[in-house]
Amino acid sequence: MSDMPENSARQALAAASDALATFLDDPDQPVRIARVAAAIASAIRSGGKILACGNGGSAADAMHFCEELTGRFRDNRRPLPAIACVDSGHITCTANDFGYEHVFSRWVEALGRKGDVLVALSTSGNSRNIIRAVEAAAGVGMTRIALLGGTGGVLSGLCDYQWIAPGRTSDRVQEIHMLILHTLVECIEVELGLA
Repeated sequence: MSDMPENSARQALAAASDALATFLDDPDQPVRIARVAAAIASAIRSGGKILACGNGGSAADAMHFCEELTGRFRDNRRPLPAIACVDSGHITCTANDFGYEHVFSRWVEALGRKGDVLVALSTSGNSRNIIRAVEAAAGVGMTRIALLGGTGGVLSGLCDYQWIAPGRTSDRVQEIHMLILHTLVECIEVELGLA
């Protein structure tokens, strides 16, 4: 009985290691990260901003990505323009008045501009509110980046750039998403000459 938590921990770490190994086995990953970082840096240089959204743990990941940009990553540097849609007033008002599927699209419509970037996180790729946000971003002329899991769901192929992270469960997918986001921040700083 006492070794059951240890076994669970061992299995969880092995699953995380397997997901990471699968991700790293694709030689295109560094190229894709560099391209996306260059696109985001270009938007920032042109006066654009990053908007990020997700549900649950993906909302926390979106918020973490944005605070790494507006605050700091490793070293002090100028803040970079990024906003995560995690405002409870907006989310609850919009969900109450229009339905939860509109909470991110109305935010994109209000704040998104041509040349901005939307980072959309969905472990299933099927979240209706994320799909609507991506559609709204396309309508404004924003660059769209999706971090997905599973098969990619409905969102697969709807964005300018995407990752479908390996992993059998949402937590494993989110761990790969966070690795991608952290690496993007590092590469954005390099692109902007801030690192």
